[in-house]
Amino acid sequence: MTTDSSDPAKPAGPGQPPGSGADMRRHGGVETGQDVDPATIGTDEDDEARLPDLPDEPADAIAEGTLAVGRAAIEHAVRHAPTSPGVYRMMNAARDVLYVGKAKNVRKRLSSYARPTGQVMRIARMIAATSTVEIVSTATETEALLLEANLIKQLRPRFNVQLRDDKSFPYILITGDHWAPQILKHRGAQSRPGRYFGPFASAGAVGRTITALQRAFLVRSCTDSFFESRTRPCLLYQIKRCAGPCTREIDFPGYTALVREATDFLSGRSRAVKEELAREMEKASDDLAFERAALYRDRLAALSAIQSQQGINPRTVEEADVFAIYQEGGYSCVEVFFFRTGQNWGNRAYFPRAEKSFTPEEVLGSFLAQFYDDKPPPKLILVSHQIEESELLADALSIKAGCKVVVSTPQRGEKKELVAHALTNAREALGRKLADTATQSRLLQGLAAALGLPHAPRRIEVYDNSHIQGTNAVGAMIVAGPEGFLKNQYRKFNIKSESLTPGDDYAMMREVLERRFKRLLTQKAADPDKADESDKDAVPQWPDLVIIDGGLGQLNAARGIFDALGLSRVALVAVAKGPDRDAGRETLFLPDRPAIKLEPRDPVLYFIQRLRDEAHRFVIGSHRKLRSKDIREAGLQEVPGIGPARKRALLHHFGTLKEIERASVADLGKVPGISAESARKIFDFFHARPA
Repeated sequence: MTTDSSDPAKPAGPGQPPGSGADMRRHGGVETGQDVDPATIGTDEDDEARLPDLPDEPADAIAEGTLAVGRAAIEHAVRHAPTSPGVYRMMNAARDVLYVGKAKNVRKRLSSYARPTGQVMRIARMIAATSTVEIVSTATETEALLLEANLIKQLRPRFNVQLRDDKSFPYILITGDHWAPQILKHRGAQSRPGRYFGPFASAGAVGRTITALQRAFLVRSCTDSFFESRTRPCLLYQIKRCAGPCTREIDFPGYTALVREATDFLSGRSRAVKEELAREMEKASDDLAFERAALYRDRLAALSAIQSQQGINPRTVEEADVFAIYQEGGYSCVEVFFFRTGQNWGNRAYFPRAEKSFTPEEVLGSFLAQFYDDKPPPKLILVSHQIEESELLADALSIKAGCKVVVSTPQRGEKKELVAHALTNAREALGRKLADTATQSRLLQGLAAALGLPHAPRRIEVYDNSHIQGTNAVGAMIVAGPEGFLKNQYRKFNIKSESLTPGDDYAMMREVLERRFKRLLTQKAADPDKADESDKDAVPQWPDLVIIDGGLGQLNAARGIFDALGLSRVALVAVAKGPDRDAGRETLFLPDRPAIKLEPRDPVLYFIQRLRDEAHRFVIGSHRKLRSKDIREAGLQEVPGIGPARKRALLHHFGTLKEIERASVADLGKVPGISAESARKIFDFFHARPA
């Protein structure tokens, strides 16, 4: 899908990070100014959806008395319920939403729950837990469907099917606010003027496509500030991935033609673009302009590479999303393929939370309504199973899209083949996820045995600190569980204490742990009736195990905080590196127990190393962002030996402070007035290794 945006740029909305300006990213081995959000780099392939736990409750777990109480609460709601469309919310005594449903006739639907018999176990458990019912009337059943999907995503009721991945999809943007448009990856609100093409399934797919488009159309990817500061073409021009408009290597009409060709290609007119390039190549060859002919040949090859690397490209489907669901062992996997302009723009697997009694049709229908709650739907949606309310869903999505949307279950032809291909991918993705989950479960059980824990931990928190001689001190927490790393649970802590001695690692650890667990205790005091284990699939907020990167000193510092706060049910362990910081020779320190060492090839030791290394990676990244911000604010004044003249020379040569930060020692030494010794000092200032 492509969209136009001609409004002036506005600040990003809540929860959406601002653009990165002159942030630099590496593409195809070449560093270039790429206007992308640094928070989104490299996250798509890492942040896979989690495979939910399935609660296993026996059939006799519901007492008849609680069922009667629940039915009485529903019967009370029935007496006041409207006979018109609406949405109802079932809540327990703690006012937690258990279930959100919609109905064409709310009174009739609620009456079905009040029947004394005939409910499946899932519905019976829901009725038994119900204390009150809230109702919202809507004008139409379509509005009820849209409101239901919105409330499910917002409230995450335990008895509904839940879409567990809210990540926005990346788009390709060709900007429209500069005479030399830029091509870049975009995520978030489409507020910048230009043409948007997408969605793509992952940032990797966008990056590969942009690289190929640069080779095919020579459109720049650098930021505007980088563009304006150039006095000579950058390396991308030399390797024929940019036409060099920054230094007028190409004139305005010529560059405009390249941008138009790129836009046409992304808009689905790829055949016309390729035919035009082929004619230009033949014309250049007839004129004996073989270098120009070779350039057109390379551009044609790049376009072919785009279409080949995107997998199967349909012949008869211009714009569609393909959904296929596969169930095994009570788990569900929904595979989504995106087709735009007749090209495959990638696929992604989702693992929605749904109880075992849900049929594939029920899971898929609820999934689709939530999936498009914050995304523009295409004109055609192909599904692997016939959804009961497909016409109602199509009407709701048509209202959102502003055009007719068709939801179809194809029975023959190429569309059927696309669905079958998606179904195969769903089956394979679920198989891989189940295997990974089984391995993670064995590792957690092994960790519990090695540390003497009463049960396998459901939530592990790992803490680490980073600083350079006490400056820009930051602490970080990473979280892991049965599903692997839970990156949406990661937290960083800017060290705030003014009385802290610079470089005091023990004091930093005490501050981080005190802030973290005081907040948990405050939340528990505010809502004492809410237990983490009330929803077996929810990520518990209290850790079963806390791992500290360090030795006996860090363990004692953490233990002091735990004793002061009265935390006796959280296991604590410190991981000290071996002699010469050798991996495989770590020592594990535990409170009131002798230190232990695991065998060098023990899988549990590898697991602990991986947890520690992830915490180290996250805290180093947080520290560097904080330090880079300070450097940008302070400018070059803080670099030793750099006066006003050298500062002007550096900025004139590189254009921006970000470029200076990324320059090598050799590149810095090429600046007039910068000696080899000064170049080394500048490089060391920007690349000092944090503790």
